[in-house]
Amino acid sequence: MKAMVLDAPNEVTQQNVDKPAIEGDTLIRVANTGICGTDLSIYKGGIPVQYPRIMGHEMVGEIVDTGDGEVNAKGTRVIADPVYYCGRCYQCQAGQLQLCTNGGLIGRDRDGGFAEYLSVPPINIFPLPDEVSNDEAPLIQVLTTCLHAHRLTQIFPGDSVIILGLGVTGQLHVQLAKARGAYPIIGITRSEWKRELAEELGADITFAPDDNAKQKVLDATDGVGADLVIESAGAVPALAQAIDLVRSGGRIMPYGTYTAKEGKLSFYDLYFKEIEIINARAAKGQDFPVCIDLVKRGVIKLKPLITHNLPLGDLGNALNMLRNGEGKQMKMVLDHS
Repeated sequence: MKAMVLDAPNEVTQQNVDKPAIEGDTLIRVANTGICGTDLSIYKGGIPVQYPRIMGHEMVGEIVDTGDGEVNAKGTRVIADPVYYCGRCYQCQAGQLQLCTNGGLIGRDRDGGFAEYLSVPPINIFPLPDEVSNDEAPLIQVLTTCLHAHRLTQIFPGDSVIILGLGVTGQLHVQLAKARGAYPIIGITRSEWKRELAEELGADITFAPDDNAKQKVLDATDGVGADLVIESAGAVPALAQAIDLVRSGGRIMPYGTYTAKEGKLSFYDLYFKEIEIINARAAKGQDFPVCIDLVKRGVIKLKPLITHNLPLGDLGNALNMLRNGEGKQMKMVLDHS
């Protein structure tokens, strides 16, 4: 089969490789995959993997061969949960399957979706309704991680929520907060077009992170600060800003993936303001049916987040575009046809 293989950092090429063995898994013919920031970090060498590696963990396709325990028929359109687990370790027995000490992520710890075919455990398969197209479906995997994070905290109608960083996940956090009745929802980013998109998708107020950001937040929250600040940029300075903008007794969610090993934070404010920290790493299988339904009913809109539709063979060029920040970028989706 054809696959985009990463042989070393910054070296990905199209190669002919063996079709994956089923061995009890379900075999999927991949139709579309999304490119994630995790893929970019792996590509650059920031996240270590064993080479050669086929990346990709946001994949949808069609079942072509069924595995043990598969309840969906051949030909069924499905999305795959990339998180696999053993079901036996302490974390699994505690219901924290996404933290399995023996598990991992498809596309990072085992070969993933940037290929013609993909083998996944049957329990990781979820059928897609006709209302959800193949090009937008890969974003459901991203949505599940955001929903999982939201499930770890309470958001009541009227709670004020700030989202720092309005990339793909930031835009999804805006929509989820809106669906839960948050008000006002405040989006903060330097990008004007991302602020405009956030307002279209439900943000009540948006502005750039300038010197007046703190005062703008106080003006919008009766002078107390936000009930919840979601840091979705994955940058330590943004996390420091989250600590500054949250109200005393409020909550911060460091949702972004941090690769920096050190940084400056106001640790005294963490103590003095009695801030609750909500950290989320990955989704659970139970998040997929909920997210599929939210997209099916139009509660969450995914198509506005897609800025590029590219053929699978353009993976290397797409990753370089992301690394260099070329043009307007949100979600890049690869077509395998």
